Amino acid sequence: MTKIAIIDDDPDIVEAIGTLLELKGFKVVSASDIDAGFDLITTEHPDIIILDVMMQEPDDGFYLAMKLRKKGFSTPIIMLTSVSKATGMNFGTEGALPVNEFLEKPIQSSILLDLINKYLS
Repeated sequence: MTKIAIIDDDPDIVEAIGTLLELKGFKVVSASDIDAGFDLITTEHPDIIILDVMMQEPDDGFYLAMKLRKKGFSTPIIMLTSVSKATGMNFGTEGALPVNEFLEKPIQSSILLDLINKYLS
């Protein structure tokens, strides 16, 4: 069974996305901060990571993504966040961000599912 990790400090987001993914047949594991997220990823070995940016610190998601890549993890990372709205800056996957996709919240479930299927194929 395909396993997806959700790393986000918003329990409503985790529940909403987790429920959607479970209904589609995915196993979902989650953590609410980057330390627990790193531990979860290293022990659970998810097939895809859905990662928030702003958690305890405004750049936690960026830090975790960089740490995972430096440790050799090539797991696809879908960064799902509202950081652009909060900062006024436009982020994307080109350049320095070590993620496969960068999406603004709220996201349509069909778009998220299409991206998950893209990285699983």
